[in-house]
Amino acid sequence: MLLWRFDPTDGLGMDEIIKQLSLVEIFSGLKPEGLRLIAEVTEEESFSTGTKLFGHGEVGDKLYVIIEGKIRISREVAGMGEEALAVLGAGQAFGEMALLDESPRSADAKAHERCRVLSISKARFDDLLFMHKDLAYEVLWSIVRMLVRRLRETSDKLTFLSVSGKF
Repeated sequence: MLLWRFDPTDGLGMDEIIKQLSLVEIFSGLKPEGLRLIAEVTEEESFSTGTKLFGHGEVGDKLYVIIEGKIRISREVAGMGEEALAVLGAGQAFGEMALLDESPRSADAKAHERCRVLSISKARFDDLLFMHKDLAYEVLWSIVRMLVRRLRETSDKLTFLSVSGKF
């Protein structure tokens, strides 16, 4: 099993990649060694404005961390056109569900403006966690905390909509 290895002559330095990863919720609670291991399997990519990174229904195979620029997450709504769900900026991640399951993408992702991202492929991430069980445990709990937070936010929003009569 060969993992891609960090090349210090490419783009960002290892310390900057680790710093960027530590800002992302899914990785923020990891120990420095875990962040370094994940940094070793990242790739840097650049996209011009309007570039489609992935589309709704496509197979998810990467997680992205925004270094600079903005990404628009959206869905096409029948009879209405594109509905923006979020515009994400530096320090935010998207596509993380692709690392967790085999389901198709739940939305489109397009470069809202010129951007640079770090990407982590599902295959490299799976290999890394298979080889480093302690890291897999740390990542698992980080994901659990993230999902619990999101579930609480969704519950709060649904409660608000229900009470306000908008639901």
